[in-house]
Amino acid sequence: MTADDVDAASAVGGAALASVIPIEFQPSSEAEARLYDERRALRVRHMVANDPAGCWVAESDEDGQIVGVALAIVREGIWGLSLLGVAPTWQGAGLGGRLLEGALTTLEGCRGGLILASTDPRALRRYFRAGFALRPCVAATGQINRSRIPAGLRSRAGDPDADREILDDASRFVRGASHAQDLPGFLETGGKLLVHDGGGWAVVRDGSPMIVAARDAAVAQDLLWSCFAAGEPGQTVHLDFVAADNDWAIAVALDMGLSLTTEGPIFVRGETGPLAPYLPSGAYL
Repeated sequence: MTADDVDAASAVGGAALASVIPIEFQPSSEAEARLYDERRALRVRHMVANDPAGCWVAESDEDGQIVGVALAIVREGIWGLSLLGVAPTWQGAGLGGRLLEGALTTLEGCRGGLILASTDPRALRRYFRAGFALRPCVAATGQINRSRIPAGLRSRAGDPDADREILDDASRFVRGASHAQDLPGFLETGGKLLVHDGGGWAVVRDGSPMIVAARDAAVAQDLLWSCFAAGEPGQTVHLDFVAADNDWAIAVALDMGLSLTTEGPIFVRGETGPLAPYLPSGAYL
C-alpha cells in the first residue's frame, strides 16, 4: 500500500466490516457516515505512515481498483493485525489469504502476535492455520445510567508527554509493548486520554472505551467507570474483546446494566503478556 491508496483501502475496509458491526453502532445519518469515513481514513493513513511494510492491498486485474486491504503493525517485538478486509463482491476468491500472507511477513523476528478477529469463519480458519491460538471473548452493550456510576473515581485527564511513564509501563505489562506510537492515532479520531496514577490508562470516545490497560484490576475498573462517566446519560456504549482473566470488566458492565453477547475471539501467538487487565483496541491492539 502507498499513501495514494488510503481512501480506497479505507472504503474497502469499511464495506468489508459493515456486515459484522452491530446495527446500533453503524452511522444513522449522513453526518455520522462522513465522520466514520474520516476516522477510518485517518486510521489507515496512520498505519501506512508508521508500518508501510505491513500494509497491503489487492487490486482487480480488470481495472486496477482496490478490492482488499490488510494492515499489520509491529510494536517493540509484538506484531498485530489491525485490519483484514475484502470487498463483498470479491469475497471467496482467496484474496483474504493472500493479503494475510503479505501482512505476516512483518511477523518474522517478533516474539508475539495478536489478532482481534470477527466471527467470519473463513478468517478464523486462516488465523488458526497461521499458528495462532484462539481465546474466546464476550462483548457488552447498553446505555449509560449515570445513577449507577460510583462516586470518588480517581482517573483524570491525561497528558501524553507528562504521563508517558504510566502509559508505557501499563502497556508493556499487559501486552509486552508500548502504545505510545499509536496514541496520536487514538486522539486524532476523537479519543480522550484518561490516566490513573495507580498505574493505568484508557482512551474514551463517546462514552465507550477504545482501550483500557492497567497493572491492577481495581485501577482498570476505575478507568472503565470513568469512561462511562465521560459519556452522556442514555448514550449507547460498548465493550469489545473482553477475554479470559478480565472479569473486572464483566463486573463493571453488569453493574452498569449492560448486556453480554458473544464476540469474535482474540488470536495469540508466542509471548504476548497476560492480556489482563486489558481491553485491547481493535485498531491498535
